[in-house]
Amino acid sequence: MTEPNVLSSLSSALAETIARAAPAIVSVHSHRARATGFVWKTGLVVTADEALADEGEIEIQFADGSRRPATVVGRDHTTDIALLRVEGDVAPVKLSTGSPSLGSLAVIVAADRGAPTARLGMVALSGPAWRSLRGGEIDARIELDVRLRHSQQGGLALDAAGEPFGMAVLGPRRVLTIPATTIERVATQLEKSGRIARGYLGVGLQPVRLDDGLGAMVMNFDKAGPSAAAGIRQGDVIIAVNGEKLSGVRALSRGLGPQSVGMVVELTVHRGGEPLNFKVTVGERPET
Repeated sequence: MTEPNVLSSLSSALAETIARAAPAIVSVHSHRARATGFVWKTGLVVTADEALADEGEIEIQFADGSRRPATVVGRDHTTDIALLRVEGDVAPVKLSTGSPSLGSLAVIVAADRGAPTARLGMVALSGPAWRSLRGGEIDARIELDVRLRHSQQGGLALDAAGEPFGMAVLGPRRVLTIPATTIERVATQLEKSGRIARGYLGVGLQPVRLDDGLGAMVMNFDKAGPSAAAGIRQGDVIIAVNGEKLSGVRALSRGLGPQSVGMVVELTVHRGGEPLNFKVTVGERPET
């Protein structure tokens, strides 16, 4: 009998790693869309929000082939995390809060109509925390050099030791991983309240170009909102926040994360050609 070589040992180790994770991986069917998810807690499934339909019934297909209806507990578009509730006693995944090293192997375990699938790749980037284009706080930037189908979004990303370090999603250029720390933080809040609190100024803004930079004109506002209470009017042009020049409307929106609720910010506006300062207490964005 021949001794196993390095490749056969690696192959066996990968197969064992995938087999351990596969029972907790599910297919998520929603209004003609298919995605992957994993059992985060008993009866609760985490999946990629981007891959989940905005309306219609949702069905979960487990590794044993059984299918059960699911309901949305909560969704956070900014971090691409959705939490679903489904009946079942499948053992949940235990996420690892560690970050994989640059160049290390990574396995994505996903599902296609309930059947487990796997992809092997490499960690192409392992960097610090960042904000998504929608303003979500992602605790680490982990990019994977691997191909991923749309139906495999929401799959579990494992390191070479078989530790699940995040959820795989499709990014603009590469496959991104929503790290375990972000999943735990956001899913816990969704389970508790069904939503993630976001800051709210109560104004509709339009970017404008000024002689000395950029501004944001108040096109409309909530008469009962924080900005109106502080004295800001329609037609005012916001030029600075806390003394720093405004770099754009999107940058202002990104700063209105969960931690901003209740904070007092100083907005400098142009009104009739004169600069005025207003202290605004950031509110919580209404669900609607």
